[in-house]
Amino acid sequence: MATPVFLTIDTEFAWRHHAAGLDVADLYDRSIEPAGVGLTYQLRRLAEHDLKACFFVDPMPALIFGLAPIRRMIEPILAAGQEVQLHLHPNWTGAKAGDRGATYGRFQLHEYSLAEQIDLLRGATDLLVAAGAPRPVAFRAGGYAANDDTLRALAELGFLYDSSHNGAEIADSRTGLAPSQIAPLRARVTEVPVTVIAEAPGLWRHFQLCALSAAETEAALDHAVAGEHAAVTIVSHGFELANRLGTRPNAVHVRRFDALCRMLVERRAMLPTVHFADRPDLTLGQDDRPLARSALRRRRRQAEQLWSNWVAERKA
Repeated sequence: MATPVFLTIDTEFAWRHHAAGLDVADLYDRSIEPAGVGLTYQLRRLAEHDLKACFFVDPMPALIFGLAPIRRMIEPILAAGQEVQLHLHPNWTGAKAGDRGATYGRFQLHEYSLAEQIDLLRGATDLLVAAGAPRPVAFRAGGYAANDDTLRALAELGFLYDSSHNGAEIADSRTGLAPSQIAPLRARVTEVPVTVIAEAPGLWRHFQLCALSAAETEAALDHAVAGEHAAVTIVSHGFELANRLGTRPNAVHVRRFDALCRMLVERRAMLPTVHFADRPDLTLGQDDRPLARSALRRRRRQAEQLWSNWVAERKA
């Protein structure tokens, strides 16, 4: 049985660059096309490997900067045959251009009432569609900060999927699911959790490019195949292959992205990449278990992370 893979890329303006006082042109460059390894690079590599990816696009900065930068994100994604779904960081509702992040809305979606979340999701959907995207069927909350009201709101608005549950971020991911929940299940809409692996007793690490080494990635993929998991959900960000300043590639993360693409090609028969818009046939409610912890894999990743944090990130 094949295990569908949702390769997801959260595509958004990084708030840190707004708080640093960058104008909209530099915000776009540093967040969406940083150092030549942003959206254009990722779309090209996906095309070269014939892989499908979901780009969760946050349209909320359009409230301050207009639709043009959001349209600029969406057009190449759709032209490349990839899908656009909805992402939402609600803090942009209170932001002002040029104020270095002094004003903002509440950051976490779960801080809003059900009625407020419905309004936010409806408004964000309208912005996304106005910028050229098809009406979204899937959603991920910024910072994974969804709760049960989010799922109620999504169902009311006709969404089919949510992918906000992340057991490694359980302080903000408040859907009420267990941290170890990685299999899709019905929760008002179809919840497609972010895949996690065991880090230590009671601790989890999510399947994100900047969080797992290539060895951990390969082990997690092979574990999913061996266990005939219902799905694998991988997270990245448009700016994640560059350093935090967006001025140079992060060589560790670029290598991980390229390695992930190769692994998915090699395992295509058992781990096909899919779009939410494909309405893939998902087995719901399986008791899929995350990859067990490994002290050796963890130590190797920690050494790699030290290089990433102390060398790649500090090269401005």
